[in-house]
Amino acid sequence: MPVDTKPSPGDPQPNRSDESRLAREGGPAPAVAGFAAEPAMLPGYPCLSAYRQDLWPPAMTQELPGAGKRVRATLPAYRDTDVYYSLYLPPEWTPGARYPMIVEYAGNGDYRSKHGDVCTGRVEDCSLGFGLSGGRGFIWICLPFVDAANGRNATLWWGDVGATVAFCGEAVRTVSARFGGEPAAVFLCGFSRGALACNFIGLHDDEIARLWRGFFAASHYDGAREWPYAGSDPGAARVRLERLGRRPVFVSHEIYDIEPGTYTIVDTINYLAGTGRPLDNFRFQIVPIRNHTDRWVLYDLPARRNLRRWLQEAMAAPPATDGKGIPH
Repeated sequence: MPVDTKPSPGDPQPNRSDESRLAREGGPAPAVAGFAAEPAMLPGYPCLSAYRQDLWPPAMTQELPGAGKRVRATLPAYRDTDVYYSLYLPPEWTPGARYPMIVEYAGNGDYRSKHGDVCTGRVEDCSLGFGLSGGRGFIWICLPFVDAANGRNATLWWGDVGATVAFCGEAVRTVSARFGGEPAAVFLCGFSRGALACNFIGLHDDEIARLWRGFFAASHYDGAREWPYAGSDPGAARVRLERLGRRPVFVSHEIYDIEPGTYTIVDTINYLAGTGRPLDNFRFQIVPIRNHTDRWVLYDLPARRNLRRWLQEAMAAPPATDGKGIPH
């Protein structure tokens, strides 16, 4: 399957005013939340800071849930712990109405790339769901990986897998019941570790796999390579992949031409093709930036427009089900 890794004519041009300022002042580009300042145009693909941001997710607060707010929430079983998730209700939210949902998992924390990209691994710092929806029309929740032994969110890998899976299912059911989430229109997404979690957690067993209408995995895909945890091998990943069925999947990956030792989206395509399954329910998107970050969805890039088009199509199409009406 040919893949073009060069920017298309429709890709946005860098912010020339910043380039001119750099030339005049000899200093770095302005810092942008999520990655540190650096000269925007070095050899290779551009830094995201070369472009203009048009979305800013609201900060998580400890208020009561309400329209347009992003608040800290937890489940009754975790009320006396530091395990929590973030809950965002769109500005047009009203009690009694139904809304599709986006469920998100964060990348690994304590991450900083050589370009200054930062990932904290915290639910309050997630971006994908807000960029995907534009902050309107969808309930957006960012879920934790549960460190059950220490009563807190795990910022590195999975915590207790069983507790994480159980928390996910209960949170989706709770938000659906209390805030009008539509159970037939729940999308799962994640960045980096969270992209792996789309299958590792979201397709962990038959019960949780039934929750999802579609999936958006940003920067990694379960099974494309092995990682330092049990069950990351292609054989285990294929078992999880069988639970996907024919549901729609959007897979994105940034460019790594400046880090030749790192794999790209082509490795994901080759892995999936090697499983022998049809790939017509997959969309693959190269994001022509050097940054390993979830924050590209906060910028008006052609990649984001493609992502939103995929979401609209997935919402418009009948849910993929098996012969018994179970999502598949």
